[in-house]
Amino acid sequence: MAADLYLSYSSAFMIGLLGSTHCLGMCGGISASLSMTLPVGRGFRIRQSAMLLSFNLGRIASYTLIAVLIASLSTGAAEQWASAGTILRTIAGLLLIFMGLSMGQWWQGIRHIERVGAPVWARLAPLTRKLMPVHHPLQALALGALWGWLPCGLVYSTLGWAALQPTVTSAGLTMFCFGLGTLPSMLATGFAANRLRDFQASQLVRKTTAVLLIAFGFWTLPLF
Repeated sequence: MAADLYLSYSSAFMIGLLGSTHCLGMCGGISASLSMTLPVGRGFRIRQSAMLLSFNLGRIASYTLIAVLIASLSTGAAEQWASAGTILRTIAGLLLIFMGLSMGQWWQGIRHIERVGAPVWARLAPLTRKLMPVHHPLQALALGALWGWLPCGLVYSTLGWAALQPTVTSAGLTMFCFGLGTLPSMLATGFAANRLRDFQASQLVRKTTAVLLIAFGFWTLPLF
């Protein structure tokens, strides 16, 4: 059991790390804008770091919370119905495959799945506008917590993975590890690390990442 959980956590981290190219498109702009609102001068780097870390902490906290809420339902269903575990594995695997196809620019069907969260986001989006421009870390933390609910195929794919976990706690930790995997790219965007962004934007990296995500998906399917 411990080895399986370690594999799930490390896999979730790798999905976040590999899929963070997608994160740059979804969340990179807001992350970069946090730095633009700060006055340049003494202590700029410290303030910038505090803003970026607070925003991403809020974002990862929301991912974890969503996983806990979903796992509260999914783990109960798996205990009551023997077929639920197989169904959840199938859904998780297909979502990862769809995400890989989207990232590789071969098929964009994942966009339809992202619409599932649109009603929730429609209610939260106005609140994000009230928090901008961001002037202090607490604002950034709140903004990140709201931004974590933004409809995202990569997040939904990993939530399917998290729903497979045996306990609510392990599901939350799985999503937390996923969030940590996305952190390097999000911080790099905020710090304007152009070389890393150019590297991740290259077609070779995108295609390689897409193939690996698809492989994760097939590995998750109950047939394998």
